Amino acid sequence: MALRILSFILTLLVLGGIGGGWLGWPGALAGVVLGAAIVWGVDSVRGRRFIDWSREPDTSAPPVLRGLWGEASYRTARALRAEQQKARDSAQRLTDFLAAIQASPNGVILLDPEGRIEWCNDIAGLHFGIHPQRDLLQHVSNLVREPAFTAYYAGRKYEREVKMFGRGGTASQPVKLSVQLHPYGSGHKLMLSRDITALAQADAMRRDFVANVSHEIRTPLTVLAGFVETMQSLPLTEPERAKYLELMAAQSARMQTLVNDLLLLSRLEGSPLPGVNEVVDLGALMAQCENEARGLSDLLHPDDARPQRLYFDAPPPFELTGAASELRSAVSNLINNAVRYTPAGGTIDVHWERLPDGGARLSVTDTGPGIAPEHVPRLGERFYRVDRSRSRESGGTGLGLAITKHVAQRHGGELQVSSQLGKGSTFALVFPPPRVRPLPAGAAAVSALAAAA
Repeated sequence: MALRILSFILTLLVLGGIGGGWLGWPGALAGVVLGAAIVWGVDSVRGRRFIDWSREPDTSAPPVLRGLWGEASYRTARALRAEQQKARDSAQRLTDFLAAIQASPNGVILLDPEGRIEWCNDIAGLHFGIHPQRDLLQHVSNLVREPAFTAYYAGRKYEREVKMFGRGGTASQPVKLSVQLHPYGSGHKLMLSRDITALAQADAMRRDFVANVSHEIRTPLTVLAGFVETMQSLPLTEPERAKYLELMAAQSARMQTLVNDLLLLSRLEGSPLPGVNEVVDLGALMAQCENEARGLSDLLHPDDARPQRLYFDAPPPFELTGAASELRSAVSNLINNAVRYTPAGGTIDVHWERLPDGGARLSVTDTGPGIAPEHVPRLGERFYRVDRSRSRESGGTGLGLAITKHVAQRHGGELQVSSQLGKGSTFALVFPPPRVRPLPAGAAAVSALAAAA
């Protein structure tokens, strides 16, 4: 600032001195006026350039000015660059924030004070059938017509959540949502939705499980109590007493089997996953399962002129890693189920194969009555039976396939079911490649000889 004043005074003195030396004091006065005009003109030109640049400032190329206007343009450009950087940082944070909300597994909707949609993520669009772009500024009550939500929104009691049906479900498997509104700012609202279908199904399964356990145990207990009361109140002959005791023993064995299956399921759920260091001898395992299956078939069809035909492949040329006791339970459940539900003269084929990806598959195919398509997805649920009367007659508890499915999942595999009514069924256990190992050289030779024999 001092330099600016000094240069202004110096200009006036120089031009005033030149004018005074030339024309006397009128010339000095004219020189001073001319000097002031020149300084004002130069300053006006610089100011105009600064004003023109400030209308649409380009911080990368501020005007090259001298003096005070040059300092002003430099400081202004620097301040603008700082503000632009802050704006870019804020925009990036907003983008990251919206991306995080977009990646949330829950639905998020921002509502203005009038209840219109300002923004929503894709999950909320799936939950409520809302288009994230097309439905912006639409009133949420016009798009979400579920009566439970309408009453909740109108009640303005947002301390609790409301449960309602969402979009995308079916009549047999509806989507259930938990929705809650959170007021913020000046009348704005944050609407959160959460898919609780799995939780609702788990609650239903727990209720069904308790009801089924109670029912399954109550039935043999009722029979036992009736037999005990009969034996206590009526005089029985020895053959009658022996018959009642035999029936009581059967009911007791049924309860014991049920309890054992429940304990096995509980142990599977509470124990760590099987490691990959324990190697299962599939040859020995399949030999045990084959002996059990043939014994069960002879027991179910002792004097039948058309016995069941059971075909077992030679021991597979590979091993599995995992828990031998669990795998034996799963494999025997599949084979014994096929024996129980295949009529006399039917065929049961047990086959191991190596899959192209390196995994392994055990398939048990029967020529039984088959299973209707609506039952197939529910096979593996605890106590679920396609035909309750037939299951009880065969001695099943309704837990065998649940145990098999759980064992397969604990080994990283899955239970596959395919069936057609009147044409039979195929139940298969599929194991991933890390669980499959080739037989050692000596064991492979023995397996090849067994297959040839």
